[in-house]
Amino acid sequence: SKPGPRLAELGTSAPSAGGPRRLSRPAGPRRLQEGAMADMLRSPTFLVGTDKQRGLLDEFQRRDQHFAEEYQKNKPLCFSARAYQRTHPGKMKNGHKDADATLASPMLLGVADGVSQLEEFGMDASELPNELLRTCEELGMSQLIPDRPISPQDAYRGPVSLLKEAYEETESLGSTTVLLAILDNSTKIHGKLHPMVAVLTIGDCELLMLRRLHGRQSGLQAVFHTEMQRIDGHVQTPLQLARVDERVDPDFDEELALEVIERGSAVHCVSAYEGDIIVLGSDGVFDNLFLDELVDICNEALPPAKLGGHFTPTQPATLSQIAKRIVEESHAKSAVGKGGYLPDTPIGRGGKMDDTSVVVGEVVEWTQAHSDVWAQVRRRKQWRNIVTCGGMEHITCRSCRSAEGGDEYEVDLQKGSSRERHSHRAESLKSGAESSDESDGKCSIQ
Repeated sequence: SKPGPRLAELGTSAPSAGGPRRLSRPAGPRRLQEGAMADMLRSPTFLVGTDKQRGLLDEFQRRDQHFAEEYQKNKPLCFSARAYQRTHPGKMKNGHKDADATLASPMLLGVADGVSQLEEFGMDASELPNELLRTCEELGMSQLIPDRPISPQDAYRGPVSLLKEAYEETESLGSTTVLLAILDNSTKIHGKLHPMVAVLTIGDCELLMLRRLHGRQSGLQAVFHTEMQRIDGHVQTPLQLARVDERVDPDFDEELALEVIERGSAVHCVSAYEGDIIVLGSDGVFDNLFLDELVDICNEALPPAKLGGHFTPTQPATLSQIAKRIVEESHAKSAVGKGGYLPDTPIGRGGKMDDTSVVVGEVVEWTQAHSDVWAQVRRRKQWRNIVTCGGMEHITCRSCRSAEGGDEYEVDLQKGSSRERHSHRAESLKSGAESSDESDGKCSIQ
């Protein structure tokens, strides 16, 4: 018979991430110590048992944070985003399958990091993360499209309700952390539209929001950052959303999963502005890179606009390049550098080898062209495997076509907008060792 799961007490301890990560680095290099440190670099995420999670739910408080800022533009917004994921080569050597899933759609961004330890029990650890995000996308896109008639019973009721409904509609076994960013255009302040990003997190995936605080000609700065939810500060034991059978936990009760969503979710509400950059990443990103390193990567790829220039949406290819570089820089932290030293990371020198996934999104205006495109999608009832440019089947917006090549039929997303053409991506869920670069050149729904 298979041994029981290794629970929280067997995890490798690390400093708890109890707030935004400091941008400074530890002083003085230290040589890598063999043994415990090497084990930490290769340790999988451990499953947290039912009793352990139930006892800790009271310690996690859901926080609703509202950032009240003057809203300047009375128009609906959406995401233009790209995702990239790849398992660390060191972890691949051990035969682990990539258990991460990513979501990049017009109204929802997401990352779910599956617990790879469940492979020991004959389960596919990637199934629940992928099914869960796919269901969140289907529900969210039916509820959040601007100006779309919707019955009161089907209306958007917040991120907790959306995730609960999505979980109840899934069937896959597994355990996963969850991070969602939901763009809600229904909020009004003093009668004016005030789009907000609702952020929900369960576990140790993190979100970082960047903004040009001093005008279009200034650099991007961090304005919001979520906190990790880790049990007893252990790197391998985040709070999790699970569905398992008797092979893993004979006492598992699905009601606990719903309780985790209701009471364990950290929820934040942040104002959204055109041009905001949002980075969502698994712990494979934020355990290996400091916040200032992520900010620097984004600023290098997204220089300020010229004096007097208007906002122009970022090319999807650039967002892809940023996402890929973040993953590559995360993996580079476990490579020994000159002099035999490992680079600094938020959890110590060398970080950890893990599945690494990231979504990089930009907040852009939702135009009439977006509405027209999604009307086609609804008519065809093709809600799965949404890829790019607002969900158009064999349709390419001109900005994507000029950057990456495209299909024969193209739509100018400048229609309905006084600004430049908008490119938009609603990217399919990805799993496997590495996302296919071939899909980056297509703007289609399949």
